[in-house]
Amino acid sequence: MRYFTALALLLVAVAAHAQAPKAVEADFVVKDFHFRSGEVLPEARIHYATIGTLRKTEHGTNAVLVLHGTGGSLQQFLNDRFAGVLFAPGGVLDASRYFIVIPDNIGHGKSSKPSDGLRAKFPHYDYDDMVELQHRLLVDGLGVDHLHLVMGTSMGGMHTWMWGERWPEAADALVPLASAPAQIAGRNRVWRKMMIDDLQRNDVAAAVQVLLIVGSAPLQWQKSAPTRDDADRWITELMRTRVAATDADDLLYAIESSRDYDPSPQLERITAPLLAINSADDFINPPELGIMETAIKRVKRGRYLLLPVSENTHGHSTHTWAAVWEKPFREFLEAQTRVSVPH
Repeated sequence: MRYFTALALLLVAVAAHAQAPKAVEADFVVKDFHFRSGEVLPEARIHYATIGTLRKTEHGTNAVLVLHGTGGSLQQFLNDRFAGVLFAPGGVLDASRYFIVIPDNIGHGKSSKPSDGLRAKFPHYDYDDMVELQHRLLVDGLGVDHLHLVMGTSMGGMHTWMWGERWPEAADALVPLASAPAQIAGRNRVWRKMMIDDLQRNDVAAAVQVLLIVGSAPLQWQKSAPTRDDADRWITELMRTRVAATDADDLLYAIESSRDYDPSPQLERITAPLLAINSADDFINPPELGIMETAIKRVKRGRYLLLPVSENTHGHSTHTWAAVWEKPFREFLEAQTRVSVPH
């Protein structure tokens, strides 16, 4: 019986893997890109992945832009808990119906970044530069002049708010996850400043410790480390792998890039339907601040969903556990009846 149970589980896993859509990766280069700091990069390389086929629709295209978080990359979406839920056959963003574009932002992944060689001489990019390069990739690189959806997680969620303001007619819908349309202040700024100070001293371990705490989820950590000895072993191994995979310059630039983020003055410019999704156990965007409830009232067609803490939420990282919020996400997109996508 045990053998057949294991075999059944294996077959389910294989079937799920077989359904995972395949991504095609490529690079797009912007020549002589001028950053807001005044610095210039002769070649700004934006690495990206596409899934599906680009098609014209009655209102634009079937393109979907998916944006990652601080220190992340497009790889964080190419797994069973995100792509396997959303992009698989029958998923709300089924890759047979949609053209999904996932870039590595400047300074991240396989895009141009400090660790490529320039180190501290790399241009000091900010969120405006990141969003501008995303737009260049779509319009100049892929010929996408209108999007079905812009969605993003954490930093990518913040970029989604910016897209809605900068190009109000560019997308049919916006879904920012684990974010807030407000200046980064209070504890959110303090932990970033702590990391910046650590990284400027080249204390990568201290910076990673801060990053782990702010992304933590009490229920999930308790399950992972139910005893004192379990906790000590777990964090020791986690720190070993995370520190080894972290470049101090890349992380410093990524954290610093949020320095002037503040879409709050222009929220009325957002005209596309918007669904903001946060979770109640998010350390970075704590619901008790009431920021979202106030801000969403200024978004003409905006709606805010706060997911309650449960065994299924993962703190700030709930944004990439798509099964937790897939149902309201699907309902929101299906309600946008003015979009016509070919079957």
